[in-house]
Amino acid sequence: MSAALAGKVALVTGGLGGIGRAICARFLKEGATVFAADLNESQPVPGARFIALDVSSEEDARQAMVAVEAQAGQLDVLVNAAGIEIEKTIEHTSLADWNRLFAVNVTGTFLVSKFALPLLRKSGSASIVNFGSYDGFIADPGLAAYCASKGAVHALTRAMACDHGPEGIRVNAVCPGYVDTPMLRGFFRDQGDIQSLEQAVRNVHPMRRYGTPEDVANLVNWLAGDEARYASGQLWVLDGGLTAQVQQMQW
Repeated sequence: MSAALAGKVALVTGGLGGIGRAICARFLKEGATVFAADLNESQPVPGARFIALDVSSEEDARQAMVAVEAQAGQLDVLVNAAGIEIEKTIEHTSLADWNRLFAVNVTGTFLVSKFALPLLRKSGSASIVNFGSYDGFIADPGLAAYCASKGAVHALTRAMACDHGPEGIRVNAVCPGYVDTPMLRGFFRDQGDIQSLEQAVRNVHPMRRYGTPEDVANLVNWLAGDEARYASGQLWVLDGGLTAQVQQMQW
């Protein structure tokens, strides 16, 4: 590794999930001090410092930044990777479902970023990486609230980049397609024939595979570092070419 993040301090929400864990591990290899923030420390990331954080709680978000400042004295990179999914149409989505999903995916991004700003301003080369989705551009069936939440994150990312670019803070969103995570595995289990579905999902990708958490971590790592110093306000789709093709014309 290049130690591209040596001397930097990073906070990753959803840091113990599939993608968040891979991001934490990559940041550690690149020399960063890493805070893995999640609801509980059931499976720690070796080398990372744990912060208990419900991203939908204003007080939790505030106290997370107090902890980072007390332990590290700075914050250079914020990754808003916490997220949940609800597999329903709007007809079957309750208001409680809708509010919970938006509380985590959208309000969580807002709150954690809001309270991180005072520390990020001091960095001089700060980066926020939000998590959108290819589902914020196009829609998978039965994911109405999830698609809506990711569209909101995309718009919020652009607004944050405009507002805080003059303060030396870059803001981008990574928008993955299918990634091999516990969330995707849960989706496969719900559909029945897991092996057939896995192969069908691979076949709709031009690269004939879906992504790994490490694939996502590679892009996040670049966006976090100074090599991406001119990259801001962008929605980086990482989907193995899935959205580049017309689906009915596969060969």
